[in-house]
Amino acid sequence: MSRSLYPLASLSQIRQTPSRVDGIPAPLESAILANACKLIHTAGILLHQKQVAVATAQILFHRFWFVSSLKSFSVTDIAFGALYLGSKLEECSLRVRDLVNVYHVLLQRAKGKVGKEIGIMSYFGNTFYELKDALVVAEMQILKRLGFNTHVVLPYGSLVSYLRLLGQDKPNVVAKAWGYLNDALQSPVYALYQVPTIVSAAILLTIRFLAIRLPDAWWKLFDAEWEDVWSVCGYIMRLYHPEVDGKVVQGMLTKGDVRAWLEKNPGAVDVVQQEETTTIDQGQLTTISFTGIQSSCIDKFTFIQFNNAVYPQ
Repeated sequence: MSRSLYPLASLSQIRQTPSRVDGIPAPLESAILANACKLIHTAGILLHQKQVAVATAQILFHRFWFVSSLKSFSVTDIAFGALYLGSKLEECSLRVRDLVNVYHVLLQRAKGKVGKEIGIMSYFGNTFYELKDALVVAEMQILKRLGFNTHVVLPYGSLVSYLRLLGQDKPNVVAKAWGYLNDALQSPVYALYQVPTIVSAAILLTIRFLAIRLPDAWWKLFDAEWEDVWSVCGYIMRLYHPEVDGKVVQGMLTKGDVRAWLEKNPGAVDVVQQEETTTIDQGQLTTISFTGIQSSCIDKFTFIQFNNAVYPQ
């Protein structure tokens, strides 16, 4: 991680994450992590947890996967371990029993079970103690792998300040931008970029969606670079255009599932290695990041939603 007010991934970590080294394609890795972040969000709602704790958990969760592989750790264990840790850091702790209970229910739902099929978990049975142990171990692994550096800066205060400065602090504008910031938690942008850049991206998407005119190069007021802002927009918009079948993602909840997929798809390692050696034209509009990842989602959204918006020169 690079030195900053809070840790950010280095360029080498971004180019080749541990999961990609183990043969997991970037689109699949992103889809798995986004799905796990949805589990964190859903668990937070069921537990009536504060948004600051849920957001902190998702940021720590993404940081973890820049130093760890999906082949070595179960994504669901780390997700709930991050929520447990994030709740402590934001001083709104959860009871372990409640978190384990929600953990069990959401895991069963993810496997396709509904209603009475889920069943009631005994607090004195093996399942409860196994999930509890997995939760505690996951928290320990997050702390260990991140070197106990758990400092997180959330973007919500900056968003309100920036919109007030721009004279766009109406409730509908704030709510829309706030939603983009929350959606961005499903992507790794909080582990890649500074908060002013992420907030500027949320504002950019909002003003284009609502067709609001702002002064040219307004993002420079917040020390954000256009290329970085555009890149963050790409990460966010890609969430709305999934590249991987949801059934495949739902079938990769544990490290055992990931290992089984890798055994069935031995050619995936070669594909990942080929992607690493591909030269990307940075001048293409479809290139959304300096990481070498390409997506056409920005172009699609521009065609659908931005055709009446004001583009920067």
